[in-house]
Amino acid sequence: MHLSFPTKGLYAITPDISDTLLLLDKVEKALIGGVALIQYRDKISNVSEKSFRAKAIHTLCLQHRVPLIINDDPELALACEAEGVHLGQADGSVQHARALLGDSAIIGITCHHDISLAITAEQQGADYVAFGRFFNSSTKPGSPLATTDTLINAKKNIRIPIVAIGGITVDNVKPIISAGASFTAVVDGLFSSKDISSMCKGFHNLF
Repeated sequence: MHLSFPTKGLYAITPDISDTLLLLDKVEKALIGGVALIQYRDKISNVSEKSFRAKAIHTLCLQHRVPLIINDDPELALACEAEGVHLGQADGSVQHARALLGDSAIIGITCHHDISLAITAEQQGADYVAFGRFFNSSTKPGSPLATTDTLINAKKNIRIPIVAIGGITVDNVKPIISAGASFTAVVDGLFSSKDISSMCKGFHNLF
């Protein structure tokens, strides 16, 4: 089943959780809440665990018709038949991922706060670019570098969708959306919430 790339909304990125059942429960609650995209990002599991988790998450995503993006690993995306992959600047080329995953795959690229990286990514065939961090973030530590001006300038120079990431919450997201972000990517602000589904709906309503 091919799931199409949505146009806007909340982009949920999985946190590092060692308990697989707990991770799947949180992902399902996010899906029920109406996320637009799920990214499976896992910095703690071994290869076989990642494969099992990716396939299990994809099964849930298919039930809710939400595309699954795999972080950093085109080969894992292929193995679990995910809808796409997200690549950092050091994670290989758009061209390699495209050749491996096909024309319909969703390929995203991290561009930090650099418009020139986004322009290059679009020229190479990326489907979206991600800027951040916008606020203090445990997932992306360090000083915030991207601003609403980054988004405004990006909108003038590229046509593909823009994802904003880094410390984004329901309380601070409005200027990010207004400046041109098609998606807001959230990790801890979503998955550490006591009511994940309601938090998703809160984001969804702002779009």
